[in-house]
Amino acid sequence: MAKNPEAADNRRGRPPTRRPQPRRAKAAPAVSSSADIEDLAPSVPGAAATAAAVPAALRPQLLRWYDAHRRDLPWRRASGGEEERAYAVWVSEVMLQQTRVPVVVGYYERWMARWPTVRGLATATQEEVNEMWAGLGYYRRARFLLEGAKQIVEKEEFPHTASALREVRGIGDYTAGAIASIAFNEAVPVVDGNVVRVISRLYAIADNPKESSTMKRFWELAGQLVDPLRPGDFNQAMMELGATLCSKTKPGCSGCPVKSHCQALALSLESSSVQVTDYPRVVPKAKPRSDFAAVCVVQIAQGLGEEVTDTKGSDDIFLLIKRPEEGLLAGLWEFPLVLVDEGKTDLLNRRKAMDKYLTKLLSNDVGWKSDVILREDVGEHVHIFSHIRLTMHVELMIINLKDGGDRLCKKEDESTKLKFANESSVDSMGLTSGIRKVYNMVKAFKEKRLSASERSQVSTRKRSRRSNQ
Repeated sequence: MAKNPEAADNRRGRPPTRRPQPRRAKAAPAVSSSADIEDLAPSVPGAAATAAAVPAALRPQLLRWYDAHRRDLPWRRASGGEEERAYAVWVSEVMLQQTRVPVVVGYYERWMARWPTVRGLATATQEEVNEMWAGLGYYRRARFLLEGAKQIVEKEEFPHTASALREVRGIGDYTAGAIASIAFNEAVPVVDGNVVRVISRLYAIADNPKESSTMKRFWELAGQLVDPLRPGDFNQAMMELGATLCSKTKPGCSGCPVKSHCQALALSLESSSVQVTDYPRVVPKAKPRSDFAAVCVVQIAQGLGEEVTDTKGSDDIFLLIKRPEEGLLAGLWEFPLVLVDEGKTDLLNRRKAMDKYLTKLLSNDVGWKSDVILREDVGEHVHIFSHIRLTMHVELMIINLKDGGDRLCKKEDESTKLKFANESSVDSMGLTSGIRKVYNMVKAFKEKRLSASERSQVSTRKRSRRSNQ
């Protein structure tokens, strides 16, 4: 769900610069079935009749408030031509999906410092992009950004209209509307979770906001509301209002610039049984399914030369597996991980499943090709995806390879990619937050074990000195 997508141009605390005459959209975008849109819904009797009358008065009120109160955010200070602003809007909007503004600011600034233009981004590798994206989640969005940039550069033109932008890989109705209105001044609407909340309260829409017919109604109303002269600023003002005053649980109705148009507020003043926060209707989320996995952090004690690592040095070398290019967390690196049945999460069954998996990945059985120096349980970590609750049972296995690691990979299995990375490389890699947590658990476990060993050695030396006195 797009938590607070606001983006780039004309947000500088001064009157807007002159722009070309706005383009008027031919039709509202088709409703998207994506789960990235928050909650809200259609109408009470008479709402449709008043919809056309609302914009004329509402637009200047909302825009005056936005000009006075908009937040100073880096993507709103983007300079350069239309295409530079469009790129800034694109990057910020994609980052802001499912992520809070304070978190995004740092990511956005680092991203733009690395790839300040769409042409610069098009030269990046997927691993470089994943590394920069690490921690934002929903890594498919990062992949789409890179693929979209390559597509735009190949065609040698940044699309200027919402309809053309929707042809770019990964750009849907919302992002297309944001880029087209903010960067190119096209009079098209945007609908994200914040806009859904504002419109549902303006029109007291009580229908299920997750239904496609309801979402289509939101797009229609947003299209009627958008200001034809300042569409980008108006769309940002709607999102800003939803992100600040018109919040989910504690709306600041007394300071709202459009409260005189709000049907939800009017109903709440007429009846104590109605609250503004009744809109939009809260739809219970589906319970995530529970999955269970064995995760083995395989550390190579020695036996690898620098030629098979991706960095210099061979201390604390770890085995990493690249996930398939399709599906959940596509193309990302992780420690060996295998799903297990809920009834087989005990240590014996987990290790059987992991040994079978490692044997399939590597040229021979781990026991034949290496000496296992240590293999211990570390603990478990529960990672929550939008639709999955994954319990990872983590173990550390330290091995001493008898043969070179470069001969471990099965040449015929091209769908699986392995690599060895030392500790500094793992620290900088674009690991998912769940796998990063697993890695930190293992580091803490090793440090605790080393400290206990050192304390034991000190205690032994003290007893030895006392016995010799």
